[in-house]
Amino acid sequence: MFDKILIANRGEIACRVMKTAKKMGIKTVAIYSDADKHALHVQMADEAVHIGPPPANQSYIVIDKVMDAIKQTGAQAVHPGYGFLSENSKFAEALAAEGVAFVGPPTGAIEAMGDKITSKKLAQEAGVSTVPGYMGLIEDADEAVKISNEIGYPVMIKASAGGGGKGMRIAWNDEEAREGFQSSKNEAASSFGDDRIFIEKFVTQPRHIEIQVLCDAHGNGIYLNERECSIQRRNQKVIEEAPSPFLDEATRKAMGEQAVALAKAVDYTSAGTVEFIVDGDRNFYFLEMNTRLQVEHPVTELITGVDLVEQMIRVANGEPLSITQDDVKINGWAMESRLYAEDPYRNFLPSIGRLTKYRPPEEIVTKTNVVRNDTGVYEGGEISMYYDPMIAKLCTWGPDRATAIENMRNALDAFEVEGIGHNLPFLSAVYDHPKFVSGDMTTAFIAEEYPEGFEGAELPYEDLERIAAAAAAMYRVAEIRRTRISGRMDNHERTVGTDWVVQIGDHDFPLTIEADKNGSTVLINDKKHRCESTWVPGDTLALIDMEHGTLTLKVGKIPGGFRIRNRGADLKVYVRSPRAAELSKFMIEKLPPDTSKMLLCPMPGLIVKVNVEVGDEVQEGQALCTVEAMKMENILRAERKGVVSKINAGPGDSLAVDEVIMEFE
Repeated sequence: MFDKILIANRGEIACRVMKTAKKMGIKTVAIYSDADKHALHVQMADEAVHIGPPPANQSYIVIDKVMDAIKQTGAQAVHPGYGFLSENSKFAEALAAEGVAFVGPPTGAIEAMGDKITSKKLAQEAGVSTVPGYMGLIEDADEAVKISNEIGYPVMIKASAGGGGKGMRIAWNDEEAREGFQSSKNEAASSFGDDRIFIEKFVTQPRHIEIQVLCDAHGNGIYLNERECSIQRRNQKVIEEAPSPFLDEATRKAMGEQAVALAKAVDYTSAGTVEFIVDGDRNFYFLEMNTRLQVEHPVTELITGVDLVEQMIRVANGEPLSITQDDVKINGWAMESRLYAEDPYRNFLPSIGRLTKYRPPEEIVTKTNVVRNDTGVYEGGEISMYYDPMIAKLCTWGPDRATAIENMRNALDAFEVEGIGHNLPFLSAVYDHPKFVSGDMTTAFIAEEYPEGFEGAELPYEDLERIAAAAAAMYRVAEIRRTRISGRMDNHERTVGTDWVVQIGDHDFPLTIEADKNGSTVLINDKKHRCESTWVPGDTLALIDMEHGTLTLKVGKIPGGFRIRNRGADLKVYVRSPRAAELSKFMIEKLPPDTSKMLLCPMPGLIVKVNVEVGDEVQEGQALCTVEAMKMENILRAERKGVVSKINAGPGDSLAVDEVIMEFE
């Protein structure tokens, strides 16, 4: 077995590989850019080597720099994680030339299956059903428009060397095909160093289901069941689960056997994933093969008990698989939520900054609940603009799908993140959505259910009533503390009342509270709510034991009450005396400033292009400028007709969120 492995990656996947390597008694080497000097993966490694400036194309994907780090440390093997150099055949060749093991497939398999154009041709030759498309190279936007018309809109424009949602665009007409081709080409060149583009039919109402395969160099190959990855936004997976709630055993077996046959056809070794589009009749079509470890591999590990990273390392060491297809079972259900540094209230635009608070739920393993959090950050660390916005993968397991979902809901409620925008509220809302709960979803779920973006979850009245009772109990604890403040002259006369009104949005909850040494009983609408908790003022997480289980609340202080976050809702909860509640109806609400005549930068990013000049008349929907953030290009468009009066930023300028790019008359 290897003595030392270098992980040619960063963030959560580098940390995850290190955990298994250390479990196996293998020393680890980290590489890092200037931006990652204090990163968690650097702290976890036995050794760390600096490889350059923050941009990935000057550090993490520069093969010579990674090879130099290998020589400096004497690493015998390299695990590439996902992204970066994981599917780069030239990197695998460079390792082979130096006698360093690549913890991944052979060069030939990477070239054959890692390239989406080649892999689709091979799949077609092998008799695998594939989605209609044009597999040849496309020279320019005019050709892209012509091909799109021949295939028929809508089409998917994709980077041949792409992955992770980068270099992908859906086009519904000629204009979008033209714009999408150029943006995909730019993103592909920036992220992968390969700007080749192909186009295929975009299948509406699809499910995205993938098969995990594992092969060794001795001719053995197995599949470890499937993962449902249909909850996607902009072609980027957000929530994954295993198994799929849609597949039956016959379809699972057919997909698995086809995936293994395809892998064996290219002499594949190591872990890999064959992705399929599955329609409503369970017809499946080969989409692509990822010749690497997938982001969502933990859910497969949770239902099979197989450590995929360990298996990859053992295969790279020349060992045969220790498990057969008959050994692979499905034990329970697993969910994965990708925690992204993005603001769901701003159309999920990237967010950067310092994590002033980062407290994930406790990782646990019981007979009915597993909580696992794969992360690469820590409280006080920085979220950089240079890399992918995913900062953690929260996973839960349960003996069945309903339990796994409930375990995830509770884990999300207990996950505290402050200092940046993040998608925790959105994730919570999805797990409560009836379509998701029923398993009736497609890759269009987010676009269909949140067409205007995410504006926060609306909780049912019964949940608001429970929160009102909990808030009253917490407010009483805070009031008691206030009566005991040292130096107050009226302490001996001040008492805590029993009649209050809790106001949440448009709802008023008049209540009476009675306390004893163990907690409080709150009477609302002739219904008693028993609240017991160890919460004290200043705690940012409250666990309230109530009649229907534990209510987990994120708690912040606001004048006259609390900011409470629960199940995707962000609530201002006021606790007032009956008289104060009555007078509050007359308070004037402060309105935000008018920015309707300004184009604001919606995220921290770099201005790539400005399409207009001062004095230009713009029409609704017209492209105004392009902003690049976290390796993604975002075209900002005019919301209405107007005349440009001032331009405050140009190409090359780095802007903070809400900085004014241009103004209109």
